[in-house]
Amino acid sequence: MFLLNFCSRGVSVVAAAVSKHHPQLPNYTVNNNNTINYSCFHTPFSSLTSPLGLINTATTTPAAAVDHRRRFPTPLASSASSSSLATSTSSPAPMGNNAPDSGMDAVQRRLMFEDECILVDENDNVVGHDSKYNCHLMEKIESENLLHRAFSVFLFNSKYELLLQQRSATKVTFPLVWTNTCCSHPLYRESELIEENYLGVRNAAQRKLFDELGIPAEDVPVDQFTPLGRILYKAPSDGKWGEHELDYLLFIVRDVNVQPNPDEVADVKYVNRNQLKELVRKADAGEEGLKLSPWFRLVVDNFLLKWWDHVEKGTLHEAADMKTIHKLT
Repeated sequence: MFLLNFCSRGVSVVAAAVSKHHPQLPNYTVNNNNTINYSCFHTPFSSLTSPLGLINTATTTPAAAVDHRRRFPTPLASSASSSSLATSTSSPAPMGNNAPDSGMDAVQRRLMFEDECILVDENDNVVGHDSKYNCHLMEKIESENLLHRAFSVFLFNSKYELLLQQRSATKVTFPLVWTNTCCSHPLYRESELIEENYLGVRNAAQRKLFDELGIPAEDVPVDQFTPLGRILYKAPSDGKWGEHELDYLLFIVRDVNVQPNPDEVADVKYVNRNQLKELVRKADAGEEGLKLSPWFRLVVDNFLLKWWDHVEKGTLHEAADMKTIHKLT
């Protein structure tokens, strides 16, 4: 039965889509709107073709001034799918051999055009929605300041080891890099827009843990995710693609069986703290071709090791700060 579900997922379910640790704290200033600006706390992400982009709030176009092509469509219907919720003033992106980026892996191309990400401003207010394709084009990110909501799951087993994944070779952004357990986006659909208790983001995390790692929903109940914080970052992947995300950091401690989806995941491993530090060292030294995702590295450098203490003590809620949006570079 599981194999049947696993195969069906690839056909019918639209997937949403670590250098020595630096213990010193970055310099930062607190803004009136409960956001924090950090300044140059570690060297640029050396494994990337382009260095990690600095978020320059002085030169970024305010979200309110941007006329996104999709803004506040008609109210959502509870039974509608994410694709039926999309309203657009432009024609749907062509598919097949005449599609833009037709050389892209077929699964990833479909997700790029069908998935609708949630557009937000820098205070995490929903301002509209747009395709995953547009949200990851650096041209759009830079010219229209497209910022979308995302989440990053950090799943620990009962031995307090962190599950990492290596992104598949066919991923459009950051292929074959190592990262935290699961990283993706809540979609513009009713169940993933719920703001109360961050339920929309939790629902999306549960969905993607199954899509990417084959972890059934009952093994990762939504009420077991602990949201610890939010970060805002920008990072180019190559000359064309990149990320500009307001990312929810979700922690969970569960023993699970993992069956990775090869369209999403190339490899997985559990690591303890010392093993993670060694991964960071190798990534910074360029050893074994090992690369880490920029968002994962930001969390490692700023939060992860001190939060790991709370994982082991069972006191994650004490570490949570969901009022502050940390602007990281």
